[in-house]
Amino acid sequence: MKYINKKQKIVLIIIISIITFGISYYTYATKINEEFNTEEQNLEVEENEAKKNITEENNEITDETTKIVVHVSGAVNQEGVFELAQNSRVADAIEVAGGVTENAYMKDVNLASPLEDGMKIYIPTKEENEQGESTSYIRSSNTGTSSSNNNAITQNSGGNKTSNKNVKVNINTAGLEELDTLPGIGESTANKIINYRNENGKFKTIEEIKEVSGIGDSKYEKIKDLIEV
Repeated sequence: MKYINKKQKIVLIIIISIITFGISYYTYATKINEEFNTEEQNLEVEENEAKKNITEENNEITDETTKIVVHVSGAVNQEGVFELAQNSRVADAIEVAGGVTENAYMKDVNLASPLEDGMKIYIPTKEENEQGESTSYIRSSNTGTSSSNNNAITQNSGGNKTSNKNVKVNINTAGLEELDTLPGIGESTANKIINYRNENGKFKTIEEIKEVSGIGDSKYEKIKDLIEV
């Protein structure tokens, strides 16, 4: 049996040491790499979560800024104030109001008309049409509220009567054509206003216009924010 001499022992020890060091280094390197990968994955997850939160916040802000509020009244199943998406149309406002009633007069209603925040949409009845008061309109306001005195009729009977924002019709000086722009005031009623003015002098208050034949409380409510003396 051969014995290992001293030199061979030294070589063997060196080889074993190298192998042991190699195994230890590989194990350590693998552990460090796994820890690094885990940390990198955690950072990636945190980054993705942060991006997701930012996106959700931006979406919430976008949703809030792209909504409009309109007031729907008249011959609809559910009058009230409704929130709609931007770029909505009159048809959308009527839909959220439960649709129109059987008594609605829709001939002059432009369902494709675009809406703005703060508008009021009024749908007339068939009775109003028979009485010559059929006036569908979209009333907008530069203050963003339908109760403002700075209202403008942007659509009404026939879709062709308009009045500018901040400009009211002076019932003491307005002529036939100007009076005819008011909702529910046709040529016949406009002539009656002029005749009343000629016979009784200038109107002292806007409420006095109700003394004119054919202008009752219902019609007065539609024009009171659009006239002055």
